[in-house]
Amino acid sequence: MSLLPHQIELLSPARNAAIGIEAVNHGADAVYIGGPAFGARATAGNDIRELEQLIAHAHRFGSRIFITLNTILRDDELEDARRMAWQVYEAGADALIIQDMGLLELDLPPIQLHASTQTDIRTPEKARFLQDAGLSQVVVARELDLQQIAAIRAATDPSRTTIEFFVHGALCVAYSGQCFISHAHTGRSANRGDCNQACRLPYEVLDSQGRIVAHEKHVLSMKDNNQSDNLRALIDAGVRSFKIEGRYKDMGYVKNITAHYRTLLDEIIEEREFSDAPLARSSSGRTTFTFTPDPDQNFNREFTDYFVNGRKEDIGAFDTPKTPGRAIGWVTQLGDKWFELEVSDKATVLHNGDGLCYYDLQKELVGVHINRAESIHPKKGIWRVFPKDPIASFKDLRKGLEINRNRDMDWVRALEKKSSDRRIGVWAQFQETADGFALTLTDEDGFVGSATLAHAHESASDAAKAEATLREQLGRFGASVFAVHDIALQLSQPWFVPASALNQLRRDALAALETARAAGFVRLPRATPVQPPVPFPEDTLTYLANVFNHKAHDFYVKHGVKVIDAAYESKEEEGEVSLMITKHCVRFSMSLCPKQAKGVIGVKGTIKAEPLQLINGKEKLTLRFDCKPCEMHVVGKMKKSVLQQHRKEMQAQPMQFYRKRPVASIKV
Repeated sequence: MSLLPHQIELLSPARNAAIGIEAVNHGADAVYIGGPAFGARATAGNDIRELEQLIAHAHRFGSRIFITLNTILRDDELEDARRMAWQVYEAGADALIIQDMGLLELDLPPIQLHASTQTDIRTPEKARFLQDAGLSQVVVARELDLQQIAAIRAATDPSRTTIEFFVHGALCVAYSGQCFISHAHTGRSANRGDCNQACRLPYEVLDSQGRIVAHEKHVLSMKDNNQSDNLRALIDAGVRSFKIEGRYKDMGYVKNITAHYRTLLDEIIEEREFSDAPLARSSSGRTTFTFTPDPDQNFNREFTDYFVNGRKEDIGAFDTPKTPGRAIGWVTQLGDKWFELEVSDKATVLHNGDGLCYYDLQKELVGVHINRAESIHPKKGIWRVFPKDPIASFKDLRKGLEINRNRDMDWVRALEKKSSDRRIGVWAQFQETADGFALTLTDEDGFVGSATLAHAHESASDAAKAEATLREQLGRFGASVFAVHDIALQLSQPWFVPASALNQLRRDALAALETARAAGFVRLPRATPVQPPVPFPEDTLTYLANVFNHKAHDFYVKHGVKVIDAAYESKEEEGEVSLMITKHCVRFSMSLCPKQAKGVIGVKGTIKAEPLQLINGKEKLTLRFDCKPCEMHVVGKMKKSVLQQHRKEMQAQPMQFYRKRPVASIKV
């Protein structure tokens, strides 16, 4: 079983356990984090003991911890991966996020399995297959629109599979799992957690006649994903798990973005409370913040909602892969060691250590680190800025130039402190017993913790003061994760009870409540695959299926696949192939799409989807356009140096599967 159909899950990333704990504190219903190895962020592994601390903290709130085991694996790595799966299960983890189907052929623990973004789920048929194969949560491709997501929801069973969708963070330009440029050029594989991010590089774009279409543009670099305005529509389309990208991101990013989406989702849950289809958080408690969440304060390449509402022209960060920040003013004067800046909002305060930036005349982003900032004319909003680097080193810095701020030290410092408080609501009942008193705590999930106190019944000389003391001492929940909503006193008369006795009674009742919650926490159950095994939607798999071990091969054979090629990492595809498949289209972004030109008089029929060339230094790639599905293929081949570098590895770990369809045997 997955999430209940009315439950909403906010799924946050964590590079380490400390960040994961803060994600929970800032309202995450679930956190995904790397285990000791085999995660799709190769340098983001975590020790089991640290994971145990995070898991224990999350489970106090009913939040879940998902471990990423989402690289493709060689045969010699399967046993280590199996052992790691058991390790994290025994540590209390709630699910494994996987890409490699070979894992399903191993003796895994009874832990829930989720399909990684690397499984490239674009169709209802693929989602349905993974559901029937035993995966309880599937993250659908970022490139899908609302209608396509709804079609996947209609093809799957909400009681068996949760639909997950990325709502924020960096966008991989390729369909996830369908990018091999890094491996072809460097031997580092994105499918094995080690991408060199060739998509963020600048390229010269040439047409079929060799003419320059664009010079030094980051044409494969996308703006960052932000679905803040689409959450209601995504819920209506069937999404129930809202995923934030960022397992490499810092503490401040995770705090801020988790708080941002927690606030938005809570608003939606509240507004639908009395509707025909009410929603609920999938974990416990309410979260308050010491700051106002603001996605613009973190590193971003500006924002796009990508393809959720259909194809748009403005999805690329073609000028720079850096963060441009937010415009705050313009240069009014230049000195030998400083420049003056007039801020557009007079309330804006600059700080030592802030980061500023501007675009030079070539539209390249230039960064300015403030060493010292002085307010010259507060009423006019004039600031004198002394940069860390010499003024002469800043290209095209001049009067009238617009300046952005992309790092606000005041904001950074605020998020370095405690910035949230997450509490589970509790109702308290204090009553007298034959030999003393009892305190019963009932939390918002119905768990109960009770404690008794043997104490003589002493009449209170001051009834009002006695009651005030009772309520004050019993309501001191500050050091716990609980917040008392109401204290009911069931007493025959006002009694005097010492504050020390009341404090001990409260502590004992809280400990009993924590014990009851821990005992009542239910691990997510592992789904049972449909029997007999359902057929895979296709009977032929190319290198694009990322089959890198014999267990994965056996899995697909069991599900009716007849022809299986080995993964690109096996080095069998030595010629030109599609190294990246993407919904993003360079022709469309540059207004060179035949469909765009279709209705333009004088242009109709003259623009064709001819290939383009991308050049970065010695690297050359070809862009080919498949207009029927509206997709772009980045075509190239593996470098000889990569082939040579891995020749020994290929000999040690041969991966050749079927290269042609087997011939049926003839019965005599």
